[in-house]
Amino acid sequence: MSDDISDGLEDVVGVLTERIETRFGMGIDQLRTAVALKPTANPDATEVVKWHGLLLDSQAVLDRAEDDLLAALETQPSEVDDPTMGLAQRVNAAVTARDGRALVVRWLLDPDAPGKRYLAAERLARLNRGVRKGPAVQTSAPRRPAVAPAPASVPRAGRAVL
Repeated sequence: MSDDISDGLEDVVGVLTERIETRFGMGIDQLRTAVALKPTANPDATEVVKWHGLLLDSQAVLDRAEDDLLAALETQPSEVDDPTMGLAQRVNAAVTARDGRALVVRWLLDPDAPGKRYLAAERLARLNRGVRKGPAVQTSAPRRPAVAPAPASVPRAGRAVL
């Protein structure tokens, strides 16, 4: 792979890794370790670490696909054969997967991203559901005092007892 292409591809991962490290105030390896030890302590960090790992995986797949394509192109005559075109399509698919995962990481890191405010409010509400801050609000109708029914043997006015 040429240095220009290689540098450009690694920049996607490198830039996002730097943003993660800045956001959480520690190196990516430290963050990965912290998340592994306490995955529920910071849900945002857990999601970012998960997607960063997926991004690294897709970058590795892309690197292998490009290497395979370049090796095939070096042995090709002037026309590209079908197997080599298949390798080119594999590179395109790998780029798409890598870029999609990069977008997810960018979205996770952006607190003002579309949809984030609603998700943050929902997460906060879920966390606060189990915490009672005061007396519970009554949810059923209050009990009415029991009224003793009239005895069945006493005739009511206007009715004859049989």
